[in-house]
Amino acid sequence: MYSVVVLFLGLSLLMYCLFGGADFGAGILEAFTPKRSREKGENLTYQAIGPVWEANHIWLILVVVILFTGFPRVYAEISVALHIPLTLMLVGIVLRGCSFTFRHYDAIHDRSHDYYSRVFVFSSVGTSLFLGVIAGALSLGRITNASTVSFAERFVRPWFNWFSFSVGLFACCIFAFLAAVYLIGEAREVRVRHVLWQQALRANLATVLAGSLVFLAAWLDGFDLVGRLLHHPFGTACLFLATASLPLLWYSLRRSWVILPRFLAGFQVSMILLAWIWIQYPLVVQVADGQNLTLQNTRAPEATLNALGWALLVGSGLILPALFYLLKSFKGDLSWPAEPKHS
Repeated sequence: MYSVVVLFLGLSLLMYCLFGGADFGAGILEAFTPKRSREKGENLTYQAIGPVWEANHIWLILVVVILFTGFPRVYAEISVALHIPLTLMLVGIVLRGCSFTFRHYDAIHDRSHDYYSRVFVFSSVGTSLFLGVIAGALSLGRITNASTVSFAERFVRPWFNWFSFSVGLFACCIFAFLAAVYLIGEAREVRVRHVLWQQALRANLATVLAGSLVFLAAWLDGFDLVGRLLHHPFGTACLFLATASLPLLWYSLRRSWVILPRFLAGFQVSMILLAWIWIQYPLVVQVADGQNLTLQNTRAPEATLNALGWALLVGSGLILPALFYLLKSFKGDLSWPAEPKHS
């Protein structure tokens, strides 16, 4: 059942990036929405993610439960060494949820509405940023479990560096890009779709620049990211496929297609995440002065993995159809009347 558990772990992480990441990206986009379109943008955000946004946290819960149960040493080390960015990310999730709810159900549109909107934007940026920071810290290899080091060496240095924050910036950009492409399929007005199309273009360009910055920051921090990619040709191929799909993505957006752009945007994010997983596996926590923690040397006893694997298989048979029905009920209609193409 080890393979089943690892498969569910990877798929849960992927689904959280595709769906939860798009939710975070919707909040990031609001920071760059023109003032004249801001109210329509807020309504569109609620229309798009309001019915299903809580369901997206299923995937994060699965990641936590799988690590806690199947790989307890990994869970313990991450939750201790990276407790500061983890706490900031969780605070962002809570603030984002509160502000999203209070803003929409506010009886009177007054100054508090604007306050909730600002909290929603900042918490969306912060949550995405620290999610990427955590991923960068796991790859960089500055985590130490020595008892003789200072507080800063143990709890700050592993994540407070150029590389980790460049990965966080990259996560913000790619989530915003994902949200813009998803929201185009939700918009019904030409002007709103045109704004989203421009935001998708800018977010994609920002993603390319942020991706380049990741490699620069890795070099500054002494992390041979290029070497690790070259050592794993499959990971390099995934990044190549993500890049090669860009022309078709922009052509499909120009043609005002709905399904294909969403598929291609999700494909690009999936390929980038798969490349990261491939060059990491089975390594999860790279330790600076000790034995690295992998999925293999930290696995729970076989009886625990078997129970967890069967629970995941049976649970997915119950939860996934219900989740599909939820999405189908609220997102089944992806068509819109024909509109003039963007010039």
